[in-house]
Amino acid sequence: MSLANATTLPLAGFTPRHFQLAVAGKVATVTLNRPEKKNPLTFESYRELTDLFLAAQQEEQVKAIVITGAGGNFSSGGDVFEIIGPLVAMETRDLLKFTRMTGELVKAMRACPQPVIAAIDGICAGAGAIMAMASDIRLGTGQSKIAFLFNRVGLAGCDMGACAMLPRIIGQGRAAELLYTGRVLRGEEAERWGFLNRLVEPAALLDQAQALAAELGDGPTFANAMTKRMLEMEWAMSVESAIEAEAVAQALCMQTEDFARAYHAFAAKQKPVFEGN
Repeated sequence: MSLANATTLPLAGFTPRHFQLAVAGKVATVTLNRPEKKNPLTFESYRELTDLFLAAQQEEQVKAIVITGAGGNFSSGGDVFEIIGPLVAMETRDLLKFTRMTGELVKAMRACPQPVIAAIDGICAGAGAIMAMASDIRLGTGQSKIAFLFNRVGLAGCDMGACAMLPRIIGQGRAAELLYTGRVLRGEEAERWGFLNRLVEPAALLDQAQALAAELGDGPTFANAMTKRMLEMEWAMSVESAIEAEAVAQALCMQTEDFARAYHAFAAKQKPVFEGN
């Protein structure tokens, strides 16, 4: 597939070379698939994942996305030999191109209208932890091991939006601890801190993530996309501005057919069937 056309193709026409993509009904499942190395990212997979989430912005069938890893691990982050090694030899201009490129992945994940659910088992480190952070909802297991380990390789914790987003998920002090130390945040602690929404058994992890994605996909997806957009926009707003922005957003949602469907179903004592319009 030509990357130049990635933003205009639906996900059904997206044929990745560096991870697996399966579309079932309204749910797309992205599987990082280098289990022999704990699913690390490469220059190519960064770019292809970004193109996938850009393509999702034009997608009409898929209403929710699950991202997971093969072989009992989520992702070990950037491949040591395929990314970190080459970075050591680069000049500043090329390094900045790389860091901006990795940030584009987070921007694309946050900009796509579909809720993104991360199903996290085993190792979830470095850029893998960032992808989990950039997801809307995170399910994990008791074996989850989450680490923002940039300082372990001599880098700052301010990578791919971590200093902006992680404090909003778990709080400033806890985020500072993880970003300064690079220590592992294990499953039960991650749930207690609010990084993981809930813990499930490893064998049930993907099924539960996909079930949750299907539930969201059957909801009022125009309104869900609006919720995601406002969650993103309101980080930079005053409370007064946020209240006004939400008034406008909700008025738009009140014009949808799904809003009318919900009313008529309630009046008829039936469960509403949403269609996303």
